[in-house]
Amino acid sequence: MPPGAMSGPPGWFLKVVRDQRVAFLIVGGVNTAVGFVCFAGFLVLLGQKLYLVALVCAYIVATLIAFVLYRFVVFRVRGHVLADLWRFVTVYISALAVNFALLFVMVDIVHMRPVLLAQAVITLVTALISWRGHKNFSFRRTGSPEDLHR
Repeated sequence: MPPGAMSGPPGWFLKVVRDQRVAFLIVGGVNTAVGFVCFAGFLVLLGQKLYLVALVCAYIVATLIAFVLYRFVVFRVRGHVLADLWRFVTVYISALAVNFALLFVMVDIVHMRPVLLAQAVITLVTALISWRGHKNFSFRRTGSPEDLHR
């Protein structure tokens, strides 16, 4: 294993929760709420017609917050910050692409209103994409003892 690629010891949150999946869901719930509030805020600032621009802006803010939370609270990895950030952003870009397409279809083709309701429905799909991507790609450390608990 390359230097700096080892997982860190479990932090206080994982000591309390004890299950990485539950920790992911809790942190993900917090981050989803933050992202949803950001989306709503950008909708207010930019207007309903620019809902896809609001989505991209909210994703940028939520992605940076999520990276810090997942890296230090859920997956507890050390080293390779920029490589981890790149992989993390790659997962979020994939989720954003799915979110973008589904939101367009639901709002402009199906005419689902309000836009926030359509976004709430899509959140379940993007949460599953995020879990798989972050667990198996963003913060993966091959050969580490943490791999046994994943």
